[in-house]
Amino acid sequence: MKIIAVCGSRREKGNTATIINKTLEPFIEDGHETEIIYPGKMNISGCNGCEGCAKTGRCVVKDDMQEIYPKILEADAFIAGSPTYFYNMSSDMKKFIDRCYCLCSFDKENRAVWISRLPQTGPRFAGLISICEQNSADDMGFTPAAMQAAYESLGYRIVFNQKVLHAFEAGKVLQFKDQMDAAYSNGKKLLKTLELNRQRTLFPSGSLN
Repeated sequence: MKIIAVCGSRREKGNTATIINKTLEPFIEDGHETEIIYPGKMNISGCNGCEGCAKTGRCVVKDDMQEIYPKILEADAFIAGSPTYFYNMSSDMKKFIDRCYCLCSFDKENRAVWISRLPQTGPRFAGLISICEQNSADDMGFTPAAMQAAYESLGYRIVFNQKVLHAFEAGKVLQFKDQMDAAYSNGKKLLKTLELNRQRTLFPSGSLN
């Protein structure tokens, strides 16, 4: 299996990356391929709303995001983590999500009718991580909910949505055993979900009648 993680922080040893790495440990231990992508360290611009993808389903902006699209399509699961900046996800995470717009198709006459094309290749599974320096979940603002809504709209079933508070200095989360344990457990849960999905069998004809 191949697991792709997107880190909305640019700090490779920051709290978001630390939790992501802990979540990936069960996959690494089981011999699966993992990769962390840092959009903030790549040449990725925001969506410009040109609708150039409407006919082909492909984004017309030629930057590093073109390297990421095939990885999204090939990945068995997806993990996204972001720090909270001004009560929302980081601009790097938002930029990444906006550029996934081309993965959706809209009815020409009614824009309220739309689908994500990702599930066409089978069920999609994801896990989310939100980090905040403050002491109350209210101070996370829209971060957890906005990321969940965005990735669900892309066709992912959200297996976990971890929320981490009190984390500001890089590596602070290493002091939070409960959060580190939760991250590892979340990784195991996502791994077991993928294994169960691979074992799934279709209902025999008429079995639900």
